[in-house]
Amino acid sequence: MTDIVHMWHDERGSGDPVVLLHGGLTDGRCFTGNLDGLAGTFTTYLPDRRGHGRTPDAPGPITMELMAQDTIAFLEHVVGGPARLVGYSAGGTVALRVATRRPDLVERLVLISTAYDLEGLIFKPSADGEMPAELVDAYAEVSPDGRDHFAVVIGKIAHAAATEPSPDPAELRAVTPRTLVLSGDDDLVTLDHTVALYRALPTAELAVLPNASHLLLMEHAEAVRAMVLAFLTTDATPTYMPIARAPEAK
Repeated sequence: MTDIVHMWHDERGSGDPVVLLHGGLTDGRCFTGNLDGLAGTFTTYLPDRRGHGRTPDAPGPITMELMAQDTIAFLEHVVGGPARLVGYSAGGTVALRVATRRPDLVERLVLISTAYDLEGLIFKPSADGEMPAELVDAYAEVSPDGRDHFAVVIGKIAHAAATEPSPDPAELRAVTPRTLVLSGDDDLVTLDHTVALYRALPTAELAVLPNASHLLLMEHAEAVRAMVLAFLTTDATPTYMPIARAPEAK
């Protein structure tokens, strides 16, 4: 088995644990000004995944499965047990895989702009072309591997996207924690895919923000934070006219 990578992380606030998993090719700083505000209610953990942010790259590939195993180890050894897991973009894909492998470690799950299969993305990860300077600068600012290693990380992620097996949608039935699926109405993840994800999860709730893209964390920071906070702090209540949630529909 490939060695687990020990992820650098920031820890803030107090209360029950919430782990925030950042998007692809970024790091925990993507939650600045939006979901880092959850530290007013919870102990928030913001780990940087392997090859991202302040966590160095490791020999070998960067796959969703490896990052999920890293996150499972993080929950077990750093958090010390189950937590509310919030994943954005690729971080949501990692969080979803954690929940399929170890639902006992996920108290609640929030999936923001998340694809469970790369076929759900309008544009797929690629090593071709030049990366935006802002993205490279942000990586170089904190990475222990240096600016030039960014191209290596992109290559690994693009290779994994092209070769890593797609998950079996039936695996999603193993995700038993209550789940919020949240997307923008003009997201990089297609709405059809988002709805398919919502329908595949046994205890999911769906929210689509209007006038929002894949960067909804920045575009609608307060709305996203309020929605996620409400989901993480309150229990679901029966609706007046349930269809999918009607007892006979289960």
